[in-house]
Amino acid sequence: MSSSSRRDLILILDFGGQYTQLIARRVREQKVYSEIHPFNLPVARIRELAPRGIILSGGPASCYDPEAPHVSNEVYDLGVPILGICYGTQLTALQLGGKVVPAERREYGRATLRVKSAGGLFHGFSAGEELPVWMSHGDRVETLPAGFEVIAESANCPAAAVAAPDRKFWGVQFHPEVAHTPRGQEILANFLFRICGAEPSWTMAGFVGEAVAAVSARVGTTGHAVCGLSGGVDSSVAAALVLRAIGARLTCIFVDTGLQRAGESAQVESLFRDAFKADLRVVEASERFLGKLAGVTDPERKRKIIGGEFIAVFEEEAKKLSATTGGADFLVQGTLYPDVIESVSAKGPSATIKSHHNVGGLPERMHLKLVEPLRELFKDEVRALGAELGLPHHVLWRQPFPGPGLAVRIIGEVTRVRCDVLRAADSIIEQEIRAAGLYESIWQSFGVLLPVRTVGVMGDERTYADTLALRAVHSRDGMTADWVQLPYDLLATISSRIVNEVKGINRVVYDISSKPPATIEWE
Repeated sequence: MSSSSRRDLILILDFGGQYTQLIARRVREQKVYSEIHPFNLPVARIRELAPRGIILSGGPASCYDPEAPHVSNEVYDLGVPILGICYGTQLTALQLGGKVVPAERREYGRATLRVKSAGGLFHGFSAGEELPVWMSHGDRVETLPAGFEVIAESANCPAAAVAAPDRKFWGVQFHPEVAHTPRGQEILANFLFRICGAEPSWTMAGFVGEAVAAVSARVGTTGHAVCGLSGGVDSSVAAALVLRAIGARLTCIFVDTGLQRAGESAQVESLFRDAFKADLRVVEASERFLGKLAGVTDPERKRKIIGGEFIAVFEEEAKKLSATTGGADFLVQGTLYPDVIESVSAKGPSATIKSHHNVGGLPERMHLKLVEPLRELFKDEVRALGAELGLPHHVLWRQPFPGPGLAVRIIGEVTRVRCDVLRAADSIIEQEIRAAGLYESIWQSFGVLLPVRTVGVMGDERTYADTLALRAVHSRDGMTADWVQLPYDLLATISSRIVNEVKGINRVVYDISSKPPATIEWE
């Protein structure tokens, strides 16, 4: 689906800022569509996109450094309203004739902003009003270009917000997109609606029709698509959307690796075969996967083995499909917008942060054309879309689960017995987290089976059994995470139930590591 078909687009040019994705999310929360592109997007392409407004993101560089990223001066002559945030403001000041210098001291954290000029970006605020904002910068604008004025200041930043209406530029040194700037959404809303004149028309209800039409046009009237279902949110929503677009010409394949959560296969069958009447092929391949993993303890080898076997099984099923349907032309993937963003570096197209292929290497090997109906959406938007498509709440709000499944939550060798032990313990964790009303507020909560056996006492008898580590984290996107301070009584209940109900575990410990320095998953 092309963003150029939409009337209103806010284009975000990325200079490598840590909050760039958050800017896009905040714009979309105002029901205005936004896209992130590298700072060096050609001006001709910007004209094609025809944005209502442009936001220049923050970034780690100092704009006066010779190697610092710059935007083409032609961008300022497009006649499109521009909002600079932090680096975007400094860069604009420098490029249009002002001066930027290192600040006497780096300003990071809360600051108090004083509004000097109400209206425009500060519509709804009063001159002289003070409000808390979040600063994160080491440089400051010392001299403004001609035609610019200061519209807000702070004790350490005389040009905390600037405006040049004749140049259609507004800039802030603070970060309105973060939660630490409580009225940041009001400031962004003023830019979107009062300055850019955007319409709040970006909704999932409206997106459904557009996406269905786009999938139908891509696949055509005779094309057949195949989708690998994992039981997770992304693949489920992608499958439901494509199913609405092409119906019986979509075949879903669920590979039971033996490494899934409890009840995964039954849930997928219940939803797609029974409720959605989809052509679902369930492949029992647990013996195959566990056989390949026998004796393997290295985490990377586990991942490569699982990925390679999944591709092999999928290819075999696709060949069988060819014999019954004439073959598949398209592969449906649940690629999300953060995957797309991370595949394009802020340094331009030559330096890629990382490539994302949800079914590693599969499209190239099978020569299938991709259908990625979710590639414009963030996770919260995917859940909203799923609700519009009729997926049940418990499916949409399942916590993220690693592609290799339980294999990367079993430290050491993966066996059927160890999978069954961990699956049983993990089921108890989920039950108790849900009973405490915490499941949807926690990013992930799960167990990790350790290759550590300890002595215990049960029923007056000595035991020598495995240790389970309990992990629960808060996160927004999985990039960083903080461990959850679960209530002691909940920890006690989980530990007691696991030790008493899961044969093979006699000790439960709680992981209180954050990311960084640790990772969310143990392997």
